[in-house]
Amino acid sequence: MTSRELDPAFDALSEPVGQRIERHFDAQLEARGYRADAAQRTAIGRLGQWLESFLAGKSGWLRRPRAGLYLWGGVGRGKSFVMDAFFAAAPLVAKRRVHFHAFLQELQGRMRNFAGQPDPLALAARALAEETRLLCFDEFHVHDIGDAVLLGRLLKVLVEEGVGLVCTSNYHPDGLCPNPLYRERFKPAIALIEKRFEVLNLDGGEDYRQRRGVLEAWGSYCWPLSGFTDGWVDRQLGLTPAATRDVEVAVNHHPLRVRAMEGERAWLDFDELCRRPHSSADFLWLSQRFGRLAISGVPCLGEEAIDVQQRFVNLIDIAYDAGIRLLLASEASLDDLCRGKPHMDFSRTRSRLQQLEPVQPGQGSD
Repeated sequence: MTSRELDPAFDALSEPVGQRIERHFDAQLEARGYRADAAQRTAIGRLGQWLESFLAGKSGWLRRPRAGLYLWGGVGRGKSFVMDAFFAAAPLVAKRRVHFHAFLQELQGRMRNFAGQPDPLALAARALAEETRLLCFDEFHVHDIGDAVLLGRLLKVLVEEGVGLVCTSNYHPDGLCPNPLYRERFKPAIALIEKRFEVLNLDGGEDYRQRRGVLEAWGSYCWPLSGFTDGWVDRQLGLTPAATRDVEVAVNHHPLRVRAMEGERAWLDFDELCRRPHSSADFLWLSQRFGRLAISGVPCLGEEAIDVQQRFVNLIDIAYDAGIRLLLASEASLDDLCRGKPHMDFSRTRSRLQQLEPVQPGQGSD
């Protein structure tokens, strides 16, 4: 690790890396009024120790150094909070924190730059390694063959190129790719994580998102929509008579029907977003184009086909990560919405939906 790769303001002699990481973590806890549990304390300590060794280029006797850490546990266990505190304090210039869907889209774009050359994925991964010494990957998960192939080979190249990696996930590495149809293709990546990463479980047994006041609501969940007065959604979004209504917009070369849009605000239907074959790239486009979204007609999800559920899971992940202000409207309560046999990732989605402020007719302006 050369001095130019380090933050110029960092003085390793006055404060070791591990101490810096823990000090920042404590400051973040205090600022938010949180208390860390034992698993989170262990994780931030191990992250600091690992980064200190990584920066110094140290490895154990007769073994390769750890490529990074893999933090896993149930929803709301503080994985992202721990990683955010670590990332902010890591004294590196070439560091990145990425979210799953946006990063995969970026990777595919990088691969297109090497089209026509042998192994575009390896070339794209090496180009990424030249720019990045520390990559923090939030919400790591694998549920289709395309992701399995891309992520498996990407991890291999990044580890070989010496990029430091920190991942958070709801799954133990062995549970990352449960679908037997393509699990064999991802087994080498699971073996790589288990061999080269330190795997830590942050499951302290409590979903901190369930504590009242721990996290600010990122939008509202409104039900039953039929109980609200005409024009209620328009008023909540701040749409005026000048709004464009019932229009098709071109998104990634195919149409997307929007009920209403004006400025950075848009209103769409669940059927359009999740029952039609829209991809995560389409949802990323929405998150980049609009800061406020209303989605109406959300059904009880456990009764929907798995592909419909997967789109909804992806949509909520992307909107949440992008900081979208979301208005979700349904005829069903949130408890009813989540009953049945939902998608395997729905525990994370439900936790995020529970961070929406519940609104019913008669509450506030309707």
